Amino acid sequence: MGNLIKQIIDDIMKPICADIKQTPAWIKWLIVVSICVATIPLALIFRARTSYSDKPRIHFIQNMDNQPKYVSQEANALFLDGRAMRPQVEGTIARGAMTSDTNLFMGVTDGAWSTSYPSSLTVDHDFLARGQGRFNIYCSPCHGVIGDGEGLIHHRANQLVETGINGTTWVAPKNLHEDVVKEQPVGQLFNSITNGVRTMAAYGSQISTEDRWAIVAYMKALQLSQDADPSNVSNAQTLPRTTSSEGSKQ
Repeated sequence: MGNLIKQIIDDIMKPICADIKQTPAWIKWLIVVSICVATIPLALIFRARTSYSDKPRIHFIQNMDNQPKYVSQEANALFLDGRAMRPQVEGTIARGAMTSDTNLFMGVTDGAWSTSYPSSLTVDHDFLARGQGRFNIYCSPCHGVIGDGEGLIHHRANQLVETGINGTTWVAPKNLHEDVVKEQPVGQLFNSITNGVRTMAAYGSQISTEDRWAIVAYMKALQLSQDADPSNVSNAQTLPRTTSSEGSKQ
């Protein structure tokens, strides 16, 4: 069997060897050189993968990775002080660090919830009107227009819960006229709007500080309106009631 295989190989190789012997020498050398050149990229790749170097790698596509620029502490003759790093503009405050007035930004005074509005704000008719507008946008969808917790989202959520779609659950929004809410200081209400409470999301990133205080003021006005009495309003006037028919005649 071994002799048979050897004979077959010899029969195949003899013509090939004969052709090679007849090939000109320069072609043989060209083949050898080509094989050597073809191994160079492979050798370079192998070396790059198995060695370390402090030199920067070959960077064909720059993508602005290497560009003229000043680094930290470097001098720059363009400015009078010779510094490349520019000082902060006067009055610059780092993000999240503008809390010197804790009453205004946190609703806290002397470590406790503030019971009065920040002195920098004027609580007047325009301020309450602004609060009403922000309340209707951000709060009424859940808490309702009058703050009774009967907003459109609440009713829609209850419908989904009743249908049992995907195991839907819902926590009813707070009635803002309950005693537990009415007794909260204005600072605590401000904090709830800013940072959220229980299942209610935080609105500090969506509503400005002044507008959050305006919402608090309007919430307090809503709470007062449920048990309003003319004696609680300065310069209040009691107007006579008229029936619809009397009103139409006028």
